[in-house]
Amino acid sequence: MSTDTSVVFVAQERLTPGVVVFVNFELVTGREATLAEIDRLAETLLETLDHISIVSQIRHEIGTHTEVRVHQVVIEVDAARLPAEAAACAEVERRLAEIAEAWVRDCAADRAVAP
Repeated sequence: MSTDTSVVFVAQERLTPGVVVFVNFELVTGREATLAEIDRLAETLLETLDHISIVSQIRHEIGTHTEVRVHQVVIEVDAARLPAEAAACAEVERRLAEIAEAWVRDCAADRAVAP
């Protein structure tokens, strides 16, 4: 059996986005986000910025006596795409959080799974 190492890589340096917004999607909806929902989020975010990254992930936090699993949607914005002025940057951060909050609430209203 051959091992293809191209599917696994180690980052030599950490990329530091300018803004990261975490949405604990599963806590509100009881399910994972669909591709259509993520596309809808992206469309709305692109009204505020010209480029964003969205990661949809199942995050596992594991310890010797605990384990937590949650579906998160993570919005990342590279620092170079943010305004240089602190007040304008804070406004972008506020707007991104506002969009994410409205989006997850809309997704829950559309289709939520009871715990």
